[in-house]
Amino acid sequence: MTPSVVQLARAPRLDTRTHEKRIGLVILATDHTTEPDFARIVASEKIGIYVNRIPYANPVTPENLRAMQGELEQGAALILPDDPLDVVMYSCTSASVMIGDAAISGAIRAAKPDAHVVTPTAAAVAALKTAGARRISVLTPYTVETTEPMAAYFAAQGFELDKVSCLGLTDDRQMARIAKDELVAFGKEATSTQSDALFISCTALRAASIVARIETEIGKPVVSSNLATAWMCLRLCGDNEARPQLGRLMTLPLAR
Repeated sequence: MTPSVVQLARAPRLDTRTHEKRIGLVILATDHTTEPDFARIVASEKIGIYVNRIPYANPVTPENLRAMQGELEQGAALILPDDPLDVVMYSCTSASVMIGDAAISGAIRAAKPDAHVVTPTAAAVAALKTAGARRISVLTPYTVETTEPMAAYFAAQGFELDKVSCLGLTDDRQMARIAKDELVAFGKEATSTQSDALFISCTALRAASIVARIETEIGKPVVSSNLATAWMCLRLCGDNEARPQLGRLMTLPLAR
């Protein structure tokens, strides 16, 4: 015989939050890489990661990248709708160039006005400057058409670009499947001896987990899109733990 259900007299005590800090990720519908990277590098008992995906259609072209702009506010609004977020990160490097950091920040803040907004481009600039880089090499998986605006963005931020290389891919799902050993080899090939650091663009690439390997090969700091955003999100949430196994960037503070 099943016993009668009894509601206990005492109401449960509720914590203020499930996690001390909340990070929202606005990512592409086709993204294979950002969630695993943030789960591995950023998520903890203190920091919760909450994700929403927005529509995106390949191929990776300036037009398709710009088309995401109208999805950003709603994409952020649907992450824990009734709760504030500490940080919202939009995870697309090339679209951040095409749409613009300020426009992305404005759209996300319309939904989450109290959140810090992080883009891969702004995070990469902060990371490279924190690492002391003035001359950089850049590697992207994109076509020349999509890479040229990326190079112009970093030049406009005051960097001297010694070498800019691209792989000519147009599908971010293929970008996510580039073998890690290949990324190491391409990183070596793409780095000028004159550069202070290498930037590897694209949140689809599985580069964050092998940054330290590439640094060993080239003898210079390496910043990837996902490592830069993970670093900035951690630092904005007050996590300043040094993690040298993830690369030089993860030993450095964020200048505020």
